Amino acid sequence: MNLQGKTALVTGSTSGIGLGIARALADQGARLIYNGLASDDEARAVHDDLEARSSQPALHWQADLSKGAVVLESLRGLPPVDILVNNAGIQYTAPIEEFPPDRWEAILAINLSAAFYTTHALLPGMNERGWGRIINLASAHGLVASVQKAAYVAAKHGLLGLTKVVALEQAGRGVTCNAICPGWVLTPLVQQQIDARAAREGISAQQAQHDLLLEKQPSGHFTTVEQLGQWALFLCSPACDNVTGTALPVDGGWTAR
Repeated sequence: MNLQGKTALVTGSTSGIGLGIARALADQGARLIYNGLASDDEARAVHDDLEARSSQPALHWQADLSKGAVVLESLRGLPPVDILVNNAGIQYTAPIEEFPPDRWEAILAINLSAAFYTTHALLPGMNERGWGRIINLASAHGLVASVQKAAYVAAKHGLLGLTKVVALEQAGRGVTCNAICPGWVLTPLVQQQIDARAAREGISAQQAQHDLLLEKQPSGHFTTVEQLGQWALFLCSPACDNVTGTALPVDGGWTAR
């Protein structure tokens, strides 16, 4: 697949799923605009890696995704974007009656509202050029719920709704919008949940990982960031010109139960 001449913006792409998708797009020649919290050394390593893969200049977009006005203003200074991957996300777990309101607001801002602002700003350019791909990283939690994840589940369900609306409004205009819904992927975010579970239950990290997987994901295996990168490439391919408004589970059978 040849993505030379295309520019991709991937939010939350200095580690984890976002970095895996950014690398997959860069491998096919896309110019990458990457985004995420990282030290200067980490950002430089990502920058050099993406440029080496694509042979195109990479750009670090450092906007605070929790602030909509900042996102809109800073996007005006970016090159035209053809592929938008809304991946940035944060997590917090607690029963609803103990859930801190500020964490609710932060999770909805980054996991849902940021995707609205980036889409709102970049769609006009995609329409002018007659081609665009918007890929929202939702979750199995966009399709089903789990306890103690009120804000995350609400945001991911909302992201699927946003995906469908954008798809309907852009139908027939050369711009598609789809969501990928991973189950467990071994990212720093999930590792934090494994470590917290091990500490809470007094078990080893290995046992906590095993229990976490089999509790939800019948395959017993993590989805890899490389596999999700290939899904993103597929959605950018001509085979998916007429695929839009979908929620694609990559969850080892999680949502088949």
